[in-house]
Amino acid sequence: MAVGRNPKPKLKPKPKPAVRRASVGARRNPDSEAAVLAAARALLIERGYAGFSIDEVARRAGAGKPTIYRWWPTKADLFIDVYAEDKTASIAGPDTGSLAGDLTAFTRALWTFWRDSPSGRAFRALVAEAQASEAALDALRNKFLPERLDHPRHIFARSAERGEIAAADVEILLTLYVGFNWFQLLTGRIDDDAAAIERMADAIVRAGGAPPRAPEVAPAAKPRPRTRQMALQLTLLPDD
Repeated sequence: MAVGRNPKPKLKPKPKPAVRRASVGARRNPDSEAAVLAAARALLIERGYAGFSIDEVARRAGAGKPTIYRWWPTKADLFIDVYAEDKTASIAGPDTGSLAGDLTAFTRALWTFWRDSPSGRAFRALVAEAQASEAALDALRNKFLPERLDHPRHIFARSAERGEIAAADVEILLTLYVGFNWFQLLTGRIDDDAAAIERMADAIVRAGGAPPRAPEVAPAAKPRPRTRQMALQLTLLPDD
């Protein structure tokens, strides 16, 4: 009796591994970097800073975690790069011709960015994390501040060039300005309050020794023409 051969079991196809994006040593591959930043931005939109992690970003971007950690040692470092891209795309540098005008315009744009963008809303969480995490504090102090303060520093430096403030006071006035904004952010008071922002700008200007902006004055009413009145008076003059 012939012994029948057992049919070979069909092998299930192996799932294809996620496509890994190649890195170029310590130098960032532009495509990989763009994919990681896009994945990080999408994760911020969905979960905020609390749900933001390099593991999840790596999975979504199809990038290896060692590559991401080589480029961004902490999630704070990665977040700062997302924040920088978004802020640059959202805020244009004002040039109104005066320090008060520039500070008012820049502050209103900054507060709008903090209110309305995912990375802007998450920034407060980074500041809070930096109070308990040395890594986050290091990223905030040594990476975020040197890069993100270039724009407002330029506003103050340009004001010094115009003679509105002393060049020696640029850094201290910048510190006062940043302190005001972060205080408003951390206490949840970043509504578009134009009057409060203008008062702050005027106070900074006065602290720098420049005269405050001149109040807007309504144009004076034009005097009524007196031609008819003068003609009437002439007709009433006695003849010689």
